[in-house]
Amino acid sequence: MAKVKVGVNGYGVIGKRVADAVSLQNDMKLVGVADIVADYRIQVAAKKGYPIYASVKEAIEEMRKGGIKVAGTLDDLLDEVDVIVDCTPAGIGAKNKAIYEKAGVKAIFQGGEKHELVQASFVAQCNYREALGKNFVRVVSCNTTGLCRVLGAIHSAFGMRKARAVLFRRAVDPWESHKDGIINTVVPETHVPSHQGPDVKTVMPELDIVTMAAKGPYNLSHIHFVVVELKRSIGVEAVLEALEKAPRILLIRAADGFKGLNSAIELMRDLGRPRGDLWEVAVWEDIASVVGDELYLVYQVHNEAIVIPENVDAIRAVTEIERDPMRSIRKTDEALGIAA
Repeated sequence: MAKVKVGVNGYGVIGKRVADAVSLQNDMKLVGVADIVADYRIQVAAKKGYPIYASVKEAIEEMRKGGIKVAGTLDDLLDEVDVIVDCTPAGIGAKNKAIYEKAGVKAIFQGGEKHELVQASFVAQCNYREALGKNFVRVVSCNTTGLCRVLGAIHSAFGMRKARAVLFRRAVDPWESHKDGIINTVVPETHVPSHQGPDVKTVMPELDIVTMAAKGPYNLSHIHFVVVELKRSIGVEAVLEALEKAPRILLIRAADGFKGLNSAIELMRDLGRPRGDLWEVAVWEDIASVVGDELYLVYQVHNEAIVIPENVDAIRAVTEIERDPMRSIRKTDEALGIAA
């Protein structure tokens, strides 16, 4: 079977990871990446042998001055691909949609774009089939992906009446720590629900969920505190068993030294994961508790990495090279090295 030809527009935090993940899949070919700068990130892409394109014509001269061999423009890249994964900053993807439509290319957007831009918002284990054959799909944000994976697994196994979650978000991505951030404070979002709750409903519309959020002075991950009202009282062991069986959920224990967000990232580094990426949701099993029909969970969401497997699965869904969600999830996870 011919490989699906994929391009990546935007080679930042998500784009560089998507490009690497696509290049590992045996049913996909990374045709090239597009951006507008010639900084160290694009220089790394060049060293990896990725063909590099200019997202806008005006950037070509500066990119070449910066030592980048530019293969062409975004239009040239679109002429060569079946799917473009748009990893540009929030709001730029919406402007790019018309370009992709004109080129007749399927496009996958990130969670910074609005649900109304696309035909389906996407989390692989929750609604893979909804994205089959679609032209425009949005992989939801890191926090929404984490919520959907965990709550989706619980809802599928036991059913749930409602979920309430408090999210503590990292202040800034590590590579932009010099630009922004907060010190010695926590800043709450000024409205309830925070945007993640309504965003979950774009994937799981039947779910009764309300979220609150704040950001703190750290950048390694997000952390969620979730209270789930189950349809019936379930022992915590059954809940943990259901989470362990679900894809892309990792159970960790404070008793094993996982005292904070840094511990899981350090484990990923020790395991040799590229960039120390934690693709799974890391759930503290020795914090998990059930009181009556209420389940209490604490888990970690790595903002830089969690959506990468979803982007790969979304490519398979829109092109229909794999119609079965679990087969796609297994293919992606095996290629990345995510343990079953």
